[in-house]
Order: sequence, then structure tokens, then C-alpha cells
Amino acid sequence: METYVTTFTITIPFEEWAQAYDSSIDSQKEAGITSIYRGFLKNDPTQVCTIMHAEAGRLDVFMAENAAMVAASGHVLESTVISTYKP
Repeated sequence: METYVTTFTITIPFEEWAQAYDSSIDSQKEAGITSIYRGFLKNDPTQVCTIMHAEAGRLDVFMAENAAMVAASGHVLESTVISTYKP
């Protein structure tokens, strides 16, 4: 199991983005991804961080297969930085 810390920019208010993110939780679970945390940078609500657990490669597959949905949520795909941590 790996831990993924993802940071990115959003183009809509955080509350709206969070609703879209939360609506994808079931899809994430089906893909083997467990969402741990979502939040924004204290002084800049357009900068978001998520933390997830998944087997190696699962997040990459999920993002590729759901790129249109992710982009429609206000997530700027080109701004995404994913850091992967192992226990």
C-alpha cells in the first residue's frame, strides 16, 4: 500500500470542488483508493491537497480513466503534483 499526497490548483470555490470530489468517493473505493484527507492551503483556497492510500499504480489509472470528470470538477490537471510515500 502506498500513500499519495496530491497538490493542485482549482478554478472554482473549494466547497464546490469538495462536493464533486466527495461524489467520486464510491468510484475511488471501487478502484481500490481510500481517501484520507482533502483540504486547501490556509491562505489560498485555490491550492488543494488530497491524501489517499492505494496499491501501486491505482491512482494513476483512476486519474487517466477519469480525466474528464476530474477536469470538470475544477481541478487543473496540468497543475497536479503527486508525491508517493511507502511505509
